[in-house]
Amino acid sequence: QVQVVESGGGLVQAGGSLRLSCVASGSIRSINAMGWYRQTPGKQRELVATITSGGSTNYADSVKGRFTISSDSARNTVYLQMNSLKPEDTADYYCNAQNVFTWQGSRYYNTWGQGTQVTVSS
Repeated sequence: QVQVVESGGGLVQAGGSLRLSCVASGSIRSINAMGWYRQTPGKQRELVATITSGGSTNYADSVKGRFTISSDSARNTVYLQMNSLKPEDTADYYCNAQNVFTWQGSRYYNTWGQGTQVTVSS
């Protein structure tokens, strides 16, 4: 069984910063990619940023230049540094681990965390 747990959300004023963390746990041999997505009520979940095991990153246009995704592959951990936050960044942020391979030979295509709430006040 593979689990993904996020932390680091909270309330911050516009222009402020937050750092989200996400840890994947289980008998993990490798993870192809991890990423952050966000969702607000009534809207579809949208990509924020992803990072592959090789270090390639991808960002939504709305966060480029403000957010930075990084990872510690040895700890199966991914971070999202969010700077210059705007009220429109307010959402529930979800961590995703894609193509997780375990030592038992299992493959988990998409594993999601429970989410962490980020609120940016104006």
